[in-house]
Order: sequence, then structure tokens, then C-alpha cells
Amino acid sequence: MSFRLYNYVLSGNCYKVRLFASLLGVSYESIAVDFHPGQEHKGEKLLQISPAETLPIMLADDMVLTETSAMLGWMASKFDAGKNWWPVNEPTKITLIIQWLGFASDLTLTIGEARLHSMLNRDVDVDRALAGGKRALRLLEARLTEQSLRGSQWLVGENPTIADIACFPYAALAPDAGLEHDDYPVIRNWLYAIRSLDGFVTMPGIHEVHKLRDTENTL
Repeated sequence: MSFRLYNYVLSGNCYKVRLFASLLGVSYESIAVDFHPGQEHKGEKLLQISPAETLPIMLADDMVLTETSAMLGWMASKFDAGKNWWPVNEPTKITLIIQWLGFASDLTLTIGEARLHSMLNRDVDVDRALAGGKRALRLLEARLTEQSLRGSQWLVGENPTIADIACFPYAALAPDAGLEHDDYPVIRNWLYAIRSLDGFVTMPGIHEVHKLRDTENTL
């Protein structure tokens, strides 16, 4: 196994790692954590591994990683021979990818928080989270529209990168938080493009392409 992942099936951040591993064809050891209601990520056993009290946790190359952006970067550097996911020899693309990895954190703090309230009744400032989520979706739509005018359906360059993987889950899960995709047609196309990648895997709330087509055929 290439790494060990402590993860929770309903977490968008954990899903980023599972999805990218599948796209790369990388095997790993997955350890399920009772995030809710058990709060196992705050228990003594996991605190001995990582004091961050967050998921996912990755053990790889004698490192303990707790930030999904670092995990995606490590995986791309380690397993992507073509370097398309993390084009280290193209400084401009790398800079833009890093910027969108930061934006992915904003999606977690807005749409992710609103989703936690909706699904797990987490005590959050829902109005703030939803307002931030709407702003994030507008920014994402604007960027993808700009890219489409350049002939690309991806956030950076002509190929999917870890920026797309980092931003995908919480953009896709926005309806769980009460933020529908109706006003964001370019985001919808981008979500479809990612679902169409070889090796794509699902999580609860995010369906495979053929299931989307089946749903469309019943309307």
C-alpha cells in the first residue's frame, strides 16, 4: 500500500484523496473514522497520530499530513509520471494551481460548513456560510467561463490538475447545503467533465455520469 488514510465517507475533504487515488490508479489502506456521532477524530488514539482534530489524516513517507492540498500535491509528485496534475516545470501553472488550492479551502469553510449544519445539525453561522458559498460559486463560474473562452474546461491550463480535484467535491455537494447549480451552467459542465474522467469514483451525494443520464431520461 502506498499510504494510509484515516477518513470519513461523508467528508468532501476525505473524498478528494479517495477520488485522486482512484484517478491515479493508486492503492492505499483506508481506515474508517467515526466522525459523527462518535467524534473519534478527537479521541486519544487519533490525537496521538495527529493533534489537529481534523480529517483526513494521511500517513505517507514517514509524514503525517493533515491538509488535503498537501496530500494531493504529494500524490501528484509521487505517482503522476506525466506531471499533468502538478506541472512542476511550468511555474505559471503551478502558481495558479496553488491559488485555486487556497480557494478550495474557502469552499470548505463556506459550502462545507453550511452542509455540516444541514446534514449533521452542526452549530455554524449559516447565513455567513451560505453567503460565502454563493460568492465562491460565482467566482468559480467566472473562472470556468474565462477558461471556456480559451477553449479549456479546466481551472488551470488545458488538462485537469489537482486544482480541479480540490475544488470539485464541495462545489458538487453545494445542493446538500441548499445551494443549487441552476444559476451556474459552466460549473455544471465542469462537474460533468470531472465525472467523465477515467477512474472516477463516487461518494454519497455525488453520482456517476451514467446515473445522471438515467435521471435525465426520467424527467
